[in-house]
Amino acid sequence: MKVLSVGALTRMVKELLEDGFPEVTVEGEISNFKAASSGHWYFNLKDREAMIQAVMFRGNARSVPFEPADGSLVRVTGGVTVYEARGQYQILVRRMEAAGAGRILAMLEERKRKLAAEGLFDEARKRPLPRFPSRIAVITSPTGAAIHDILTVLGRRNAGIDVVVIPAAVQGEAAPRELIRGIEIANRHRLGEVLIIGRGGGSLEDLLAFSDEGLVRAVAASELPVISAVGHEIDWALTDFAADLRAATPSAAAELVSESRESLRDEVVQLKAELETGINSRLSEARSVLSRFEPDAIEGRFMRLLHPILRGLDEAKALIEKGMGERLVDSRHRLELAFGRIEASSPQAILEKGYSVVRDSAGKVLRDAKGIEAGSRVDIRFAKGGAKALVEEIGA
Repeated sequence: MKVLSVGALTRMVKELLEDGFPEVTVEGEISNFKAASSGHWYFNLKDREAMIQAVMFRGNARSVPFEPADGSLVRVTGGVTVYEARGQYQILVRRMEAAGAGRILAMLEERKRKLAAEGLFDEARKRPLPRFPSRIAVITSPTGAAIHDILTVLGRRNAGIDVVVIPAAVQGEAAPRELIRGIEIANRHRLGEVLIIGRGGGSLEDLLAFSDEGLVRAVAASELPVISAVGHEIDWALTDFAADLRAATPSAAAELVSESRESLRDEVVQLKAELETGINSRLSEARSVLSRFEPDAIEGRFMRLLHPILRGLDEAKALIEKGMGERLVDSRHRLELAFGRIEASSPQAILEKGYSVVRDSAGKVLRDAKGIEAGSRVDIRFAKGGAKALVEEIGA
């Protein structure tokens, strides 16, 4: 019996698989998807019975028109091979396409990216809904659960709202055309202040009409505000992104356009309380202001205003009096000094010092000995009294 090495056996199995299954097409659900930094994709394909590993190299992965993810249902084409290092057989994928719901989701994602790039889903273009519409238009099947739910909610919350139902198919090939026509009619004839377009729940295929590109554009172009109410909470359609508001269900759409009587009453009560509080606050402020004009209050305010002025005048008066006093003392001192100098310079004071005044016979004051001659008479004036004298000799 020939004994084989592990590597030899693995190579034999690999040759058999590659020769026996050079190209196969397999459909399954992706799990454990990994996109390596090299650009290669590694994942498992599984169904209810089994699982097989798969790899798709970067060159082939670039041609896939959608982003694979765990849970995506795909159909792959490639050859069966063996990863020798682990002895695991796998599919070397050359082509991949979406399968079943996967194809639909890929198509919707591609269409969503396209329309978003055109700005149809921008938040800036969305408009607020009227808070108290008196009439709404509903585009849906007249026999479906959606219109029943909407009318039930409106009847409970605000039965005074008029409802205009614009019948349209909500499933099948004719549905997008009829839904678009309903939007055009509602806008042309102003059948409501707000427009609800939607249907009840269903499969992904059932809801496809509400992701029709033409319908999405019509929703975005509507002059009337639009609420998209398609399916249940987990369902979605492209009209949800183009509408001014998305409602999780038709019932939720009805709630969005109708204020309940209870909530309105509660709001009125709240507004009344706020109004009363505001009025009382204003009255309190007014009383506070008026109290300032009572006689005692006015006198007190006047005295508070007058006090700094009077105090300023008193301080100014004290400063003036102090300045004037200092000036008087200084002037008196200067006057005394002047009197002292004057008295010290007076002829009498000079005479008191021992000096005398000599005049000739004509009464002229003599300041020089050259002005007189020997034998002439002079008058001499002393500090006290005087005398007449005869000049006997003239000196130098």
